[in-house]
Amino acid sequence: MFIRDAGLDDIPAITSIYNDAVQNTTAIWNDKLVDVANRNQWLTDRHRQGYPVLVSVDDADEVLGYASFGDWRAFDGYRHTVEHSVYVHSGHRGKGIGEALMLALIKEASGIGKHVMVAAIESGNKGSIRLHEKLGFEHVGQLPQVGMKFGEWLDLTFLQLILDDREKPGNF
Repeated sequence: MFIRDAGLDDIPAITSIYNDAVQNTTAIWNDKLVDVANRNQWLTDRHRQGYPVLVSVDDADEVLGYASFGDWRAFDGYRHTVEHSVYVHSGHRGKGIGEALMLALIKEASGIGKHVMVAAIESGNKGSIRLHEKLGFEHVGQLPQVGMKFGEWLDLTFLQLILDDREKPGNF
């Protein structure tokens, strides 16, 4: 397994992984599938904002998963905080790909001066919550029944990782 920056050639695989999560999981609280043009625009927007999109690939350069982060909220006071997403191809889950992508994202966020990384996880996704706890994320809250999918109310669990020990934001 190798982690690298995503490029336009990776978009069909990213689109497929995203759409599988939409159709079959509560990881994404959307009901509509996206097309390649949508994910191309998403990649372009992330790069324009200075944020990474990483892919995990095998020896044949097949995309096994992808990850990114972006602004947590669109107000200046939150500029040191990002929220991340990690998605792994359904046939490759449980093999350490998500953890490897998370570690790479944490390094990227720290490298550009971010102070906090936020995870918003459907509360029933115990595997993702355990992974975040393993990487040092702490529970900071839960919002009951704020979403719905597959005819059920969903709770949202928030976890966060403080990336550095700055007491004050400084000029980053």
